[in-house]
Amino acid sequence: MNEHVYVPPIKIQGIKTKLVPLIRECVCLEPGAVWREPFMGSGVVGFNIEPHLAVFSDINPHIINFYNYIKEGRITHCLVRDFLESEGRRLEDGDENFYYIVRDRFNSKHDPLDFLFLNRSCFNGMIRFNRNYEFNVPYGHKPLRFSKAYITKIVNQVAHIECLLEKHDWSFLCQPFEESIGAARESDFIYCDPPYIGRHVDYYDSWNEDTEVKLHSALTDSHAKYMVSTWHHNDYRANEYISRIWPECNVITKEHFYHVGAREKNRRPMVEALLTNYTVTGDNQLWRKCTQSSMDNALIP
Repeated sequence: MNEHVYVPPIKIQGIKTKLVPLIRECVCLEPGAVWREPFMGSGVVGFNIEPHLAVFSDINPHIINFYNYIKEGRITHCLVRDFLESEGRRLEDGDENFYYIVRDRFNSKHDPLDFLFLNRSCFNGMIRFNRNYEFNVPYGHKPLRFSKAYITKIVNQVAHIECLLEKHDWSFLCQPFEESIGAARESDFIYCDPPYIGRHVDYYDSWNEDTEVKLHSALTDSHAKYMVSTWHHNDYRANEYISRIWPECNVITKEHFYHVGAREKNRRPMVEALLTNYTVTGDNQLWRKCTQSSMDNALIP
């Protein structure tokens, strides 16, 4: 396992790059177990844990298609370089108009390379779809976005995924979390990074208390070890759903800045939580049992 944290080619708001070292320390993955990630998103956690056997899934078909194209050799780092150099020049010449041409083209043909282009040139790197499942994030107004150095960075990220796929047995499936978790064996490990309930989120579909309860039930019924990423508290309030829906879980916390907007004033500290159905052992001293009193004390006056 490499200690360096690799950033994946598809970036998503709320990406867990800064939390990967902590998650690494707390994962309980037995030899031969399948790593299951029902909310793949960016894939940054699993890509850095590097399990030999893994099933990455998401209900967003465009994320899954992108990585299946790499797995099948239909997207390569060389092809990505050629594509971004060509389309980057056209963005430089056409600016906003060309961005929306690509967006319309993607919503019509769903080309994974167009998805990558939009992800790296839209406003604030967001991934958001309307009720018709059309990508609707506006332009980021950076016509010089695809500089040579920036393209090289993305190309290297794709090349890293190619190397990982050569060494490991990974599958990418478009399916709901219930189906993904339902396929787990008791010996598997399930890592979940669902939309953060009670907070503003952008997701391919809605998320509310009912779906949070369904997630808890699915994980409990699986009898597998699991870890769930969520938020614990911020300067104003605590996540009441931890004690309400996940009372039996152990909680590991870490503070970091959670970006919910382009302006500096919107970038505030958030205490993240990892919920597990097992005790974290070893030298990690961050483990503690979640209790109602600890949740009450989480609020900052």
